[in-house]
Amino acid sequence: MRRVVAAALAVILGLLAGCSGEPPGVVATSSPETSATETAAAGATSSGATSSGAASTGTPSTVASISSPPPTQTSPPAPGPPRSSMDSSIAEPARPATPEPSTGSSRVGGFGSEVDTIGPDLAARMTSSWRAGCPVPLADLRYLTMTYRGFDGADHTGEMVVAASVADDVVTVFRRLYEVGYPIGSMRLVDDFGGDDDASMSANNTSAFNCRPVTGGGGFSEHSYGTAVDVNPVQNPYVSGSTVLPQAGRAYLDRPDSPGVIHAGDEVVQAFADLGFSWGGNWSRPTDYQHFSVSGR
Repeated sequence: MRRVVAAALAVILGLLAGCSGEPPGVVATSSPETSATETAAAGATSSGATSSGAASTGTPSTVASISSPPPTQTSPPAPGPPRSSMDSSIAEPARPATPEPSTGSSRVGGFGSEVDTIGPDLAARMTSSWRAGCPVPLADLRYLTMTYRGFDGADHTGEMVVAASVADDVVTVFRRLYEVGYPIGSMRLVDDFGGDDDASMSANNTSAFNCRPVTGGGGFSEHSYGTAVDVNPVQNPYVSGSTVLPQAGRAYLDRPDSPGVIHAGDEVVQAFADLGFSWGGNWSRPTDYQHFSVSGR
């Protein structure tokens, strides 16, 4: 019996030696340090060798050693800076310089305007509207030129002198009046009428500064400060009892809905009110439909 077992073992060992290519009694092992080339060669020899019609198979460790290495992992790109830090790193565009107040020129659509100080030539021209003893110096006044829409439907360039403190606001008001198509009869300095307020009103002249007394009273008018504007005096007369100035304004006492006539709450009143001017048309006695002033007088 022992001889039979020994013979069987010899046969088995012979078979194993033929499959593994190693001498009997030696068991092939796969070392982790075996190079890929050596492992591949051993695999090829093992797969090509047969004994007694049976094909040999590699051990699990050998199969693992010839597996393709895992693909190289590519690290994701480093995250960028947060949006807030990116935004803060962008330089802010340069801001335009703030223009000097109450000086310079501009044009918006068809409306053009210019604001200037009172130079020597203009001061010489203003001798009838300004003199020593007036409540404001010439340095505190500004000379405006502005586009206005005439009753003829055409554009004209007018001129006006106002206080420096309201110059930009007055330009804004007349830009709005131009945009809504409100017509103006004339826009000239009262000096063209010798400083005579009655003559200026009779010419339906829209004006502002004139160092003169209050109409029908004493003390300086608000016009003496350059902070009051009279608009279309004929269509918007001064009324105090039976007194109507100018006389041509009597045709508009019933306040018809005619071009140039100012009504409570209309575009003209609102344009001035938005910039802090009060309307004399709201006065009870006198009622001054042409008059807009900062002080309300």
